[in-house]
Amino acid sequence: MSDRGRILVVDDDREIVFGTRLRLNAAGYETLEAHDGHQAVASARTDRPAAILLDVRMPRLDGLAALRELKRGAETNAIPVVMVSASMRDQQAALDSGARFFLSKPYEYDDLLAALETVLRETNFESEEPLLGVSCHAQT
Repeated sequence: MSDRGRILVVDDDREIVFGTRLRLNAAGYETLEAHDGHQAVASARTDRPAAILLDVRMPRLDGLAALRELKRGAETNAIPVVMVSASMRDQQAALDSGARFFLSKPYEYDDLLAALETVLRETNFESEEPLLGVSCHAQT
C-alpha cells in the first residue's frame, strides 16, 4: 500500500474513474474502483479503504443510498466519504447522509486532493461534523 492511503473511487463513468485513479496514484495514493453503489459497499467492507470518493448519480444503487448503507455498517461507518455530483440539489442530502465533503462536478483535482487530505487528517480526530475545505460545500 502507498504511504498516503487507499482511496475507493466510485463512479459509473469509467473515464472519470480512470482519470481520477491516474491523478490519485500520481499523488501517492493507492486506488480501488467501483462502478455502482453495490460494488462500492462490497469493496468498502472487504478492502477497508482510508476514504471513499463517491458519485451521487449512478445506476443500480445510487451514491446516497450507498452512503446510507456504509454509515449503517459497523465496519464501514467511520470511513470518510467525499461525495461528488454535477447537481447542487444533491449537496444537502449528501451532507445529511454523512458525507464529510461535497464537491461539485466538474471539480479541480487540486480541490479533490485537498478534500482527501483533510478528511484523512481529520479522521484521526474522529469528528462527525462535515469539514470545511477548498472549493467544497459543507454543512454549516
